[in-house]
Amino acid sequence: MEPAARDTVRFDEETYLRLNPDVRLAVAAGIFRSGLEHFQRYGGPEGRLLTRPERLAPDRVVFTAPPGIRRGTLKPPACAIDMVKFSPAGGVFLHGWVDDELDRLESVDLYLSNWLAAFDGASLARLRRPDVEEAMGGGWHAYGFFGFLFAARGLTGGACSVVLRMKSGAEAHVLLAAEPVGDEALRELALGCIAGAQFPGNPYFDSVAAIAPMIGRQLVKFNTLLSRRAMSAPYVERFGARGRYRASLIVCLYGRPEYVFLQAAMFSAQAGIGDYEFIYVVNSFWIAEAVLKEARRAARIYGLDITVMVPAGNAGFGAANNAGAEHAASDRLLIVNPDVFPRTAGWVAAHDAVVAQRPETEARMFGAPLYYDDGSLMHAGMYFELDRMPALAGGAVGEAGLLRVEHYGKGAPPETAALLRRRRVPAVTGAFMSTSRPWFESLGGFAQDYIFGHYEDADLCLRSLAAGCPVWLHDLRLWHLEGKGGVRKPEHEGAAVVNRWLFTESWKETVQNGLLGPVPGREEFHP
Repeated sequence: MEPAARDTVRFDEETYLRLNPDVRLAVAAGIFRSGLEHFQRYGGPEGRLLTRPERLAPDRVVFTAPPGIRRGTLKPPACAIDMVKFSPAGGVFLHGWVDDELDRLESVDLYLSNWLAAFDGASLARLRRPDVEEAMGGGWHAYGFFGFLFAARGLTGGACSVVLRMKSGAEAHVLLAAEPVGDEALRELALGCIAGAQFPGNPYFDSVAAIAPMIGRQLVKFNTLLSRRAMSAPYVERFGARGRYRASLIVCLYGRPEYVFLQAAMFSAQAGIGDYEFIYVVNSFWIAEAVLKEARRAARIYGLDITVMVPAGNAGFGAANNAGAEHAASDRLLIVNPDVFPRTAGWVAAHDAVVAQRPETEARMFGAPLYYDDGSLMHAGMYFELDRMPALAGGAVGEAGLLRVEHYGKGAPPETAALLRRRRVPAVTGAFMSTSRPWFESLGGFAQDYIFGHYEDADLCLRSLAAGCPVWLHDLRLWHLEGKGGVRKPEHEGAAVVNRWLFTESWKETVQNGLLGPVPGREEFHP
């Protein structure tokens, strides 16, 4: 008689379940009909305990399975794969759910005819799925998951075999078609998923934690490729004479063409504006025709020199402004939002005076106070805060932190002298930034790792500080119709999550070393 058969003769159900609590849970969940069924299929070969050892020494841990033995593989988990999508540039997006309350997800592997992809279970973003929770009886668990990988080469689709592997060794197999989509569409899909997901705890911290292990970095690499490709050969059209200028206003447009004419009208009243050129970079090609018409009309009516650049796709704030800077015909670059306008007469002359008369270190890179349309102060420079949140890591309660950019005097009365005075600040907003072109180029321009827009301005200011030149604020007041100059979509919200994670990863240590709060500890910011 085989050993397992002999054990079965003296098998006691309750003792077996008491000694093997994982089996008790599996029986309660309906995975096995009884402890005996489990023992006959798995427990015998594993050497599971049938009775309590007679001589169990107190105050000791006793191992009851031989080294290297893996506990019995349970039946495949309940799961589903909602989609596998890929793009020509090599992006891969996976979305699905799995019941892994008792047996954690180890990995998800994709097998196609000429490529495969392996997603580590720990690197997948986990999210709530109310539909699955209801189907599972109303219990709370982060059943959902999604993942993103960037292969950096072309992929083909077709039949896709998906294998979900659990910690116990259990496997589930799903067969579906991997669907091809455009690169930009896949980027929007992944970012929209981040924005729309329901996470178990604090929504913002959990969304950042979900992308931190792998998804964030993969999306950044994917986006960088798309951004460079979009700006590789932009369409360029000029209205007005082309010469050398005192300064170049570079404006990144998205979704709203009408601000071209309005901005030209507002700046045209300024004495000396004829020595400036306007460069509009259109990050939404579907408004390109309208922008070209507005630029042609504004150039004729106001006598301004305007250049329009149309990339092949949304290159993002950083790449668009860098391209405008390369195209500029001056040594002074003004990065300006489309909904920013001069608030005072003589603004151009005042700006030129700062550049010509202030010490070079004060003029290399500076910002200005910006005002809401109700007259209250919006920006008077920026500083950094660290938002903290309890987090579990390795079973211990730790603390997660995310950097946040805050604005001096947001909502303050318009004539608050302490906020308007000329001074060094940790950062200034990309809604208005004036910089020496040689200095801008020495820093490498705006970082192009950030997706669409958010944090490029703060990143550039910190790189300027690291290079020995803090940015300044000068009293050159402007209106800013915040949020009116562009269109906000779900993918932009998802991109903001990725960008905040990236900014924190890049600068957290630096900022914590004397740059936190409205009164930073570093000596550069003390009068």
